[in-house]
This record gives sequence, structure tokens and C-alpha cells, in this order.
Amino acid sequence: MLTAVSGSNSAERFQTLYHHLNRDTISRELLSTCYADNIVFSDPFHEIHGIRELTDYFIGMYSNVNHIDFIFTSSWHQDERSMLRWTMNFRHPRLRNGELITIEGCSELRWENNRIVYHRDFFDAGAMLYEHIPLLGWVIRKLKERMQ
Repeated sequence: MLTAVSGSNSAERFQTLYHHLNRDTISRELLSTCYADNIVFSDPFHEIHGIRELTDYFIGMYSNVNHIDFIFTSSWHQDERSMLRWTMNFRHPRLRNGELITIEGCSELRWENNRIVYHRDFFDAGAMLYEHIPLLGWVIRKLKERMQ
């Protein structure tokens, strides 16, 4: 469980959002509790501009996920910047036969007026997606083995 850092009320609100976020709860109104209208969001797959595009991205991303949860393990907060480490657990019916997949990552956040204006996620995209696709996953795992 995350230990709150003094002055990190916004980061705590972010954690609360991600504890409640799922395919049944995603809405622009919910995302707007943390994100500014002009949000820039990036992860290893996309770069998104604006709350409307972010809402559409999350709706699409979460629509086929059977389960998802985030465990926040540590955080750093200074002025208008936060960095949060997390573990994401999720189940997707077309990845690893719907078994639980666990990914570690972190989120870099920049705040203005208590809203996130920049959110960048860092995680291993191969471990999240590519390694769990039948033929492609086998190839990636073999490449990793050869590089060790």
C-alpha cells in the first residue's frame, strides 16, 4: 500500500481514480476529477491529446479487460510533479488464455491547478501484450533468452 507523501493530495486522488476505474465506470466526468481538458497522455502504445481522446482511449482499452487493478507501491511528489510506481494486474480473454497478467511500471505526472496536464506511463509493452500473443510471444521469448 502506498504511503502518502506530504502535500500529495492530488497524487492520492489519482490513486483513488485508478482503484475505481473499470469498463463500467469510465466516463469523461470521472476522468475529469484528475485530468485537465488539455491532458497529454503517453504510454508505450499511444500519445493522446485532450480529455475526450483520453476518454475514448480508456473506453476502448478497458472494454475487453475482464479484471484490472493497480497496487501503488511508492511515490515521489515535489511541487507540481509526481512519480508513482505501481503493479497492474489484469485479465484479457485473448491474452494468455484469460489468465492473470502482472506488469510493473510507473507514472510520471505533471499538475496544474490540481489537474494532471501530462501523464506518461513507463512499462514493458512486450511483457504486457506482445509476449502473450501466440506465435509472436514465442519469438519474443526466444529473443530474450538469446540476449541473456
